[in-house]
Amino acid sequence: MALSLTRRLAALVCGAALAASSSVMADDHKMLDNIHFLIPGGAGGGWDGTARGTGEALTGSGLVGQASYENMSGGGGGKAIGFLIENADSNHGTLMVNSTPIVIRSLVGRFPQNFRDLTLISGTIGDYATLVVKTDSDIKTMSDFVDGFKKDPANMAIAGGSAPGSMDHLVPAMIVEAAGGDPLDVKYVAYDAGGKAMAGLLAGETAVLSTGFSEAVALAEAGEVRILAVTAPERLADYPDVPTVREQGIDTTFVNWRGFFAAPGLPEEKRVKYIATLEAMYDTPEWEAVRARNGWVNIFNPGYKFYGFLEKQEEVIGGLMKKLGFL
Repeated sequence: MALSLTRRLAALVCGAALAASSSVMADDHKMLDNIHFLIPGGAGGGWDGTARGTGEALTGSGLVGQASYENMSGGGGGKAIGFLIENADSNHGTLMVNSTPIVIRSLVGRFPQNFRDLTLISGTIGDYATLVVKTDSDIKTMSDFVDGFKKDPANMAIAGGSAPGSMDHLVPAMIVEAAGGDPLDVKYVAYDAGGKAMAGLLAGETAVLSTGFSEAVALAEAGEVRILAVTAPERLADYPDVPTVREQGIDTTFVNWRGFFAAPGLPEEKRVKYIATLEAMYDTPEWEAVRARNGWVNIFNPGYKFYGFLEKQEEVIGGLMKKLGFL
């Protein structure tokens, strides 16, 4: 009896020790208690998917305890940028998602701020661009699109979830120019967010949609749209059936980065912690599941490296926009 009781006590002590050890391990694994994601556009767009996918991976892997999300549309992303700057001191727990448009829209004066007014955390993914049509469209290939455009540009309206002169506008303009057409003839119809642009396509308001590849994948797999091509240099391993623009005879490639920014004046230790947390995310199966599902490319571009990359992109895109007449 005494021996049995001793064993039971030993088992209880061991169990408590293991539980405590597991708790410590969980605490060690968790890098942040919470992150609030500020999304400068509406639901269904690329920013929304990137923020929510990142939050899903961070919380699912245990790197972050909780994630919350706030969509703040307006001004092509300028409303959210202004909010983060104006309320900097109370938003040290916030990360704002953004992408190439923060460079483009500041160049055209859509909003007065630019990336230099924020704390740069990291570029995290690349998302290729794509042109899609409704499944019952007569446009089956990129050749069909180019031929139709050259015959009647006004009848080949192209939807996008961002302002004229933006990335969704630049991509089809680059494709048209590479195919021998006049990019200034592109009839671009702007919607405030990718979800609304997709709805416009499905409603027949436009003939084609210019969008991020990850935004098009789910609807294509559901049979609602057909992807004409992706702007990758070669077919994507996760989606080998989707042809590239280049392989269809049009020498154009493009990748849109997406990443995260924090409020100006963010304490250095907090900035470093955010960067380390995002870096650790890449090694988790939860992130790989999110990445593969969306067709994203891993691009880790942290801190000051991110700053240099954006300065170079600003120079290159500025030159392209002048060439195409958008600046």
